[in-house]
This record gives sequence, structure tokens and C-alpha cells, in this order.
Amino acid sequence: MKNTIKVERAKKNITQQELADKLGVSRQTINSIESGRYIPSTTLALKMSHYFDTTVNAIFTLEADDE
Repeated sequence: MKNTIKVERAKKNITQQELADKLGVSRQTINSIESGRYIPSTTLALKMSHYFDTTVNAIFTLEADDE
């Protein structure tokens, strides 16, 4: 699953730690999601979309091998 979290963070000029604090997760979780090693829960994906004021689909996209 691809994501645009790093881009969204850059738009808000926040670090992984700052985003993690806002969402109630660890910096390692944010790092793992950004690098594609971890797929977030639906709840966490929704929290991210609300924080970035966008849709889940705008942040996360399935790749061919995910289907």
C-alpha cells in the first residue's frame, strides 16, 4: 500500500514525532506506515485523514500486489 503521509507532513511542516503525538501512536508507527512496512488500522487511517483534512483514499492507495 502506497501512502502520501510524508508529503502531507511536509505541507504542515511537522515531524514524525509531532504527528505521532497528535494521533496517540509512537514515532516508530508513523515511520513504519510511511515506509510501507505497516498498514494502519481503519481507525488510525481515519484519524490521519481528519488531521490532514483530506480523504483516506487521498492518503492511501492500493498497489496491484495488494489486491
